[in-house]
Amino acid sequence: MPNPIAYLALALTPLLVLAMFGRMKPDRALIWSLMWCYLFLPEPPAVFDPPLFPPLNKHNLPAFAAFLFVIWRTRDTGSWLPQSGMGKILLGVFVLSPLATVATNDEPVFYGQVGLPGLGIKDAVALLLQQVLLVLPFLLARKLLRDADSLRTLMIALMTGGLVYSLLMLIEMRLSPQLNLWVYGYYQHFFGQSIRFGGYRPVVFLYHGLWVAFFAFMAVTAAWALWRSEEDAHRVKLLLVALYLTAILVLAKSLGALIFGLVVLPLVILLSQKLQLRVALVIGALALAYPTLKGAELVPEKWLIAQAASIDPDRAGSIEFRFDNENTLLDRAKLKPIFGWGSWGRNHILDPYSGQILTVTDGRWIITIGTYGWIGFFAEFGLLLLPLVLIAREVMARSGGDVSRLVGPLSLMLAINVADMIPNGTITPLTWLMVGALTGYAEKLRAERLHLASMATGLKWRSVM
Repeated sequence: MPNPIAYLALALTPLLVLAMFGRMKPDRALIWSLMWCYLFLPEPPAVFDPPLFPPLNKHNLPAFAAFLFVIWRTRDTGSWLPQSGMGKILLGVFVLSPLATVATNDEPVFYGQVGLPGLGIKDAVALLLQQVLLVLPFLLARKLLRDADSLRTLMIALMTGGLVYSLLMLIEMRLSPQLNLWVYGYYQHFFGQSIRFGGYRPVVFLYHGLWVAFFAFMAVTAAWALWRSEEDAHRVKLLLVALYLTAILVLAKSLGALIFGLVVLPLVILLSQKLQLRVALVIGALALAYPTLKGAELVPEKWLIAQAASIDPDRAGSIEFRFDNENTLLDRAKLKPIFGWGSWGRNHILDPYSGQILTVTDGRWIITIGTYGWIGFFAEFGLLLLPLVLIAREVMARSGGDVSRLVGPLSLMLAINVADMIPNGTITPLTWLMVGALTGYAEKLRAERLHLASMATGLKWRSVM
């Protein structure tokens, strides 16, 4: 169980956020506070659980504190909602669909001698607030990270965070994952899953080694993107940093993150920005297609397992285990396909005697479909992928070089993050920061484009007169 230091660290989070917003520009304060809190605060079960409110943890408490500070200190009266009609619809469905979930799950469910309660008004309030807290980093980033300088700050923060975290990762690679136990008094996952390839996979203060490896991938991508975009003497230093972080990614012992790096880094280094955006759109479309194909039973599971077995039998066994659980959970979700089963583990299969959960939800997509149904899934994943469409539309409409060079790498990073939500649940505050930053920047580019078009139309009309 978490020790007092864990709860003290969480309790001090609002003060840390307040200090950062008091000393930095709002965009920098948002980026650095959310990133440092994500990297160093304790994972659940270290939470504060007030009544009629979702648990406050390191994933939502910093953004909630930042939101309250921005409301209190700024006089900005602009809308918090996305400008695009589709963005407003997706956000509205994302936040409000739990009300429909609760309304369609008022009956208890039973597994032999074990029963789970029906959902009521308390659950509706808690789930709605949970969705609001989850999406707060997106709303804040869309409002505060709207220009090229903010995108650069975000990439620098990811690279810097990777450099700092790499030192802790190297410690755990040598000594085994122990830092969370030493500092916060508990181990956040199964220790056996940190043993890979004759060594240890670092976990540090995140939920799992896969989360650490994915953050290392983000840091590597940011470093190579900054190296390519810079044109001054810092390029040599950035190259050394990028090479070092690439080595850390390899040492992290995560095959998935390493594959992502092998795919994305050549694209970041070699392709033009427009081609990077096209690839990001394809990756995002594939990520959205997999759950749809899975639900229609069109995924060639046996062939995929056979291909994995030809490379690594253990990997094939892991994939088969995932497929079996996905199929079981999808069968369960088909009983409530539109709005899902809601909370209390109603989307799982329970042991009829002990009440123990027998199914495993690894991928974010199956968690969302089971909890909020296909409506909730398309709202969430649509909201995550919409900025790729918005930013690609604006970049493709321009022929000049007045767009940040970091848009393409950041879009690739977001697309890969969404793709990683197929096998894993790696949706984090950093995910929503990327979504919000790209959405805000796309809206800014669109406003500039429309302004220039209106000026050109006015000049043309006056010349005719």
